Amino acid sequence: MFQEKTYTQKMDKTFDVFLKELSSLRTGRANSNMLDLVKVDVYGQKMPINQLGTITTPEPRTINIQVWDINNVALIDSAIKKSELGLNPQIDEQLIRLPVPDLSEERRNEIKKMIKVMGEKCKVSIRNIRREANDVLKKLLKDKDTSEDEEKKFEKIIQTSTDTYVKKIDEKVEVKEKEIMKI
Repeated sequence: MFQEKTYTQKMDKTFDVFLKELSSLRTGRANSNMLDLVKVDVYGQKMPINQLGTITTPEPRTINIQVWDINNVALIDSAIKKSELGLNPQIDEQLIRLPVPDLSEERRNEIKKMIKVMGEKCKVSIRNIRREANDVLKKLLKDKDTSEDEEKKFEKIIQTSTDTYVKKIDEKVEVKEKEIMKI
């Protein structure tokens, strides 16, 4: 039996990952989510910064990281510098301050391109899930485990889900681009 819910859930997870990536982009305002994709090589594994210290945004243009273990300060500093965030950490014992500079016009355009690429990758993933679902439907029809009417009905449901998610992705891309271009 075909379970369209399985494929809708996959599309939902793909969309959630896309939203998480979008929220980690730097917009000119301090946002603790910016650090979500930065992993620190510590204790023999790669860990997110929020598992090594407390992240706060005391001002609109500053992120503070209160590191719990002083031995990790240099490792976190290094990981942030290596990331593509373009932030320059200032260390004060166990406190790392990250001033978030204004975005230049050039950097805004780079980020805008990155947003478009992220959106396209997500849409490709959604379409791949649709293709996977359609392949399963064709196999079920071929093996006579479903009728042509059922196959058409499920194909339509999967296509509707695909269209919905593609539209949601386009809307999120547009909103994020406007946010980036706002000075």
